[in-house]
Parts: sequence; structure tokens; C-alpha cells
Amino acid sequence: MARVFEGGDDATGLRFALVVSRFNEVIGKRLLEGALRTLVERGASEDALDVFWVPGAFEIPLVARTAAASERYDAVICLGAVIQGETDHYRLVADQAARGIAVASTDTGVPCIFEVLATPSTELAFARAGGTAGNKGEEAARAAIESARVLALAREHWSDDGAAS
Repeated sequence: MARVFEGGDDATGLRFALVVSRFNEVIGKRLLEGALRTLVERGASEDALDVFWVPGAFEIPLVARTAAASERYDAVICLGAVIQGETDHYRLVADQAARGIAVASTDTGVPCIFEVLATPSTELAFARAGGTAGNKGEEAARAAIESARVLALAREHWSDDGAAS
């Protein structure tokens, strides 16, 4: 029978870095509020939550990678919003933010959760930041907890002198 590993939703004892874009700050603040609320509700200590504000979504990956590489955090949550304007610039920024956050995670072995909204309108961003579509910051927090927990289980499983047990 297959062994199944699941992370669960208990944030007790875990440490999180939250990297938030100041560009479209009103959206970022709502995402951040949702993430912080969810982490605390699930047992994280407020002392275990560090928030790093960056100028824009393009700057998120470097700070996320630096936080993840510090070995201080169990997961990094990346939050922001890139909203379409008259050009495709928003797509370039969103794509590079996504790529950089993924690389930060794989390079460091620390879950870096991507929740940088890329929407065609401000209305749709607000809908995903506590509006009719929920709060994607809450979802990011739940993903961070579960990812950190399942990764810890996997590492424990494989820790028997580096071999799978």
C-alpha cells in the first residue's frame, strides 16, 4: 500500500516571511491582512511573522530568495498585484515575478508561495483581495502552511542517512 504524506494546516511553531509589493498597495494590504489573519488563526505566533515591503512585483523574487536562503523561515509568502494597462508591460512583470519566485523556491528548498495577482482590471484584483472571489492572501497562507509541513515530513522520511525509508 502506498504511503501518503499530507501537510495539514497547523502553523504552530512555523516561521513565515511575507514579501509584499507596494505597487497597487491597497490590493497588497488586503492580501497581507488575509494571509496574516489566516496564519495566526492556524497557530502561528505573531513574533514568527516578518513582513518585507518591496517597490513592486518585479522586486519580490530577490527578497523572497534572500529570506528563504536565510534559513530563518519555513515558508515565504509572496503577495502583490499587477494590473493590465494599455501595454503588455504588466504581463512581462507578472511572468518574471512568477519565474523568479519559483526559482527562489527551488534554489533554496524553502516553499515560496506565489500569490501575485495578474488581472485585466482593478475590479478583478479587488474581487480576489477580499471581495467576491475571496482573499487569495488567505489561500497563500494555507498553501504555505501545508507546503512547509509536508516538506518537513518528506525530509524526515528521507533523513535516514539520505536514503528513503
